[in-house]
Amino acid sequence: MEQSRYARQIRFGAIGNAGQSKLGSAKAAIVGLGALGSVISQHLVRSGVGYVRVIDRDYVDWTNLQRQMLYTEEDAAGMMPKAAAAAERLRSINSSIELEAHVADVTAANIEQLLGGVDLVVDGSDNFAIRYLINDYCVKHHIPWIYGGATGSNGMTMTVLPGKTPCYVCLFPSAPAPGTADTCETAGILSPVVDIIGSLQSMEAIKLLTGNVDALHGGLLQIDLWRNGWLPMAIAKARKEDCPCCGKREFRYLDNEDASPAAAALCGRQSVHLTPASPLVLDLDAMAERLSASGAITQNRFLVKVELPGEMSFVLFRDGRAIIQGTEDLGRARYIYAEFLGI
Repeated sequence: MEQSRYARQIRFGAIGNAGQSKLGSAKAAIVGLGALGSVISQHLVRSGVGYVRVIDRDYVDWTNLQRQMLYTEEDAAGMMPKAAAAAERLRSINSSIELEAHVADVTAANIEQLLGGVDLVVDGSDNFAIRYLINDYCVKHHIPWIYGGATGSNGMTMTVLPGKTPCYVCLFPSAPAPGTADTCETAGILSPVVDIIGSLQSMEAIKLLTGNVDALHGGLLQIDLWRNGWLPMAIAKARKEDCPCCGKREFRYLDNEDASPAAAALCGRQSVHLTPASPLVLDLDAMAERLSASGAITQNRFLVKVELPGEMSFVLFRDGRAIIQGTEDLGRARYIYAEFLGI
């Protein structure tokens, strides 16, 4: 059945039986299972990558369905964590591969566990902090990773080969100041651009995992589908000997393990995601009973949601992560989190 499943792919000369065998023994991790992650994970699973680890901190929301192709209305109504919903769908697509799902936020405290043991990391995330963290980890451990981002009708992607190409910090020394970069909330997003960027990332992954490194595009690819623009940028000479990360090997994001909960606004959701410095193990039934005094409760096996005054809500996961809906004020979100959990 395997030969039949991948027959058209094997017939492509640069892959063949040898390349397909390499895919079958490869291990890849995908960080983020939103719009880009939905595309990437399907391509890698359908292509026969033998082991795929999928990681996401969020659950399916109605606003996701416009562009996040893995999910259904049933997932949104049930507030299914994306990693769990994605794993179920991906296993139905290809049951012959090994699929590992983590409902988790990637942090400095857990990245070694979440990304350990893979041959490749593919970025499907939606924020700068996680990308800098991935870059630190992959440069430190000499693991290739593929960056991708999309907002509005624009997208870009690059492949990082530690020790050979510029790293993410070489091109983007620091994150834009808050409020200066377009997000899904400020610029919106059109689903076709996600398909193209995710597919470009997937193609790079297939080239890498089959040993076709010479076929990598080797640049920073930028597209604008609304204006029909395609701008490949040569970056081979952009590698910096004094780069703090790949040059000096100073891993400031990897070494930052703040004791306070990390907070980040979620793209296009008017919500804040908070992650405790160390994962917790909460009794969700007990938490639901405790939180019921504050508002109406919705619960599944992954999370508890309580409705709060002022059209806000507090969503709590078993590992202590929370999403405060109805605000983008990080300080207010931290205050609500501390009120409920005392940390």
